[in-house]
Amino acid sequence: MDVKDTAPGATPPGPIPAVLAIDGGNSKTDIALVADDGRVLATVRGPGSGAPSASTLAPMVEEVARRAGLDGSAPVARHISACLANVDLPEEEERLSAELGERSWSHTSQVLNDTFALLRSGTRRPWGVAVVCGAGVNCAGVSPDGRIARFLALGHHTGDWGGGHWLGNEIMYSAMRAEDGRGPQTALRQRVAEYFGKPTVHDVAVAVHLGSVSPGDLVQLTRVLLEAADAGDPVAVALVERQAEEVFLMARSVLERLDLAGTDVEVVLGGGILATRHPLLTQGVEARLKEYAPSAQPRYTDVPPVAGAALLGLDSLGAPQQALDRLREWYRNGGN
Repeated sequence: MDVKDTAPGATPPGPIPAVLAIDGGNSKTDIALVADDGRVLATVRGPGSGAPSASTLAPMVEEVARRAGLDGSAPVARHISACLANVDLPEEEERLSAELGERSWSHTSQVLNDTFALLRSGTRRPWGVAVVCGAGVNCAGVSPDGRIARFLALGHHTGDWGGGHWLGNEIMYSAMRAEDGRGPQTALRQRVAEYFGKPTVHDVAVAVHLGSVSPGDLVQLTRVLLEAADAGDPVAVALVERQAEEVFLMARSVLERLDLAGTDVEVVLGGGILATRHPLLTQGVEARLKEYAPSAQPRYTDVPPVAGAALLGLDSLGAPQQALDRLREWYRNGGN
């Protein structure tokens, strides 16, 4: 993971924070200013962005600097650690890093996909594997020697299966086919209609077609799926088990590519769906991992991804373990 020099030769006017940490997703963006010793000086939460850019981040960066008591002069921090959704290719990382450099917010920067923030937020060491299963799915890994393995994770055409957007459509598919007789009966038929307050799944499908139910609304059907699986519905159970298999397959691929299967590698499981810790899903993933890589250690985060971005920044600056621990403890205490 390359660290880019965004302000070569610049000299700070005085002591400035160590890290400007950014975790940007589709639904929200979290920013934190962190001192060398791991103290969190200020935080800001703002809207998400489908296409992150320096201009969309600028108001939040200015606000977090103001909250930290900075005088508004550049740079804001010595290093930017930005982990952002929809930054999937090296050229996209390069483009955004160049944009950040033009703002002179820091002397160096590191721009990565947001999966790397999840990874660092859940590991004791700066290497391991992370699988995110939220609105979408993705996976990335870092080896002890710094090698990286990742996926394009751009949708069905890049081999993806699962996540809230995909599952929402699969749930509708199964419920609709149960209703019109093309598929097996499933409790999802009734549960989907009830969730949207409609008489039938047909009515829900029409609402999707007309736009009164959005694709984002269908993501919320994952809770309906998990409830139906809890009740033993075979169709729901099969979908959850398929999701567990897909999460495992992503992790297995990265473990193989980085030669980590025989180590005590930490495998972080995160994202909105995995964060539910639904037994059928998480136990399914863990059982598969145990069989394939017995020494691997499944992990679930107890700090938000922005803490992972901050930890990556502190790693880049060579911060001592005490600073890393202090940062984690601050977030574990709810930001107090």
